[in-house]
Amino acid sequence: MTDVLLTEDTGGVRLLTLNRPESFNSLNIELKQALLAALREAAADDSVRALVITGAGKAFCAGQDLKEHIELLSSGDPSPLKTVEEHYNPITKALATMPKPVIAAVNGTAAGAGASLAYASDLRIASTGSKFLMAFANVGLSADSGASWTLPRLIGYGRAVEMLLLAEPVQADEALRIGMVNRVVDDALGVALELATKMAAGPTFAYARIKEAVQAASAEALDEALAVEAGAQNEAGLTEDHKEAVAAFVEKRDPRFTGR
Repeated sequence: MTDVLLTEDTGGVRLLTLNRPESFNSLNIELKQALLAALREAAADDSVRALVITGAGKAFCAGQDLKEHIELLSSGDPSPLKTVEEHYNPITKALATMPKPVIAAVNGTAAGAGASLAYASDLRIASTGSKFLMAFANVGLSADSGASWTLPRLIGYGRAVEMLLLAEPVQADEALRIGMVNRVVDDALGVALELATKMAAGPTFAYARIKEAVQAASAEALDEALAVEAGAQNEAGLTEDHKEAVAAFVEKRDPRFTGR
């Protein structure tokens, strides 16, 4: 794995650390490619049962590396205009469809595409000094990295449009109040790892079906959502985890989940 993205495995939890602290973990081509590859690898690795994403240094992620962006545009390189299709869209899809829990440990600023990484995760644990900024309009751009889909589903249409149009920062306490984050704590990474460790020992197959059902319900009519729920429940009901959980309940003991 490249130095711009650090990987650490502990007890079924994989920690991905965006590692460009000198540029507030802004997303250059190297980091975007590394992150996409790492997400796909984590999705395919059965030993990874939960995923945590954080940033090195004082920021979670400042979004697109504008310095690299400007240099490439000035040189006539068309690649910056293709980065949404080549990098950001696949990264967002990899996060949203990850068949295991994804927790964003937001330390410091999360801006633009960096904030969108957190929105596409399943849970967001923010440090007390963190803030979120959708700064696309400030540089004459529209939203990307799935923000137009994920953000309204977290905080509602009106607040999402306000954040995107006005590009005003939202502090951690306000983010918690409006439902943008799940918890605000002093040690975001520590709490995120604790939750990930707990979930890694849980019914990961069921977690994946829950994610599928909730995503379907957010975009489909009632009949379609009910059909997805029924299919997911039938699949989960045939797993060893379900049988183990029922047996543990009857025997009055803690279940031992395997993800199968």
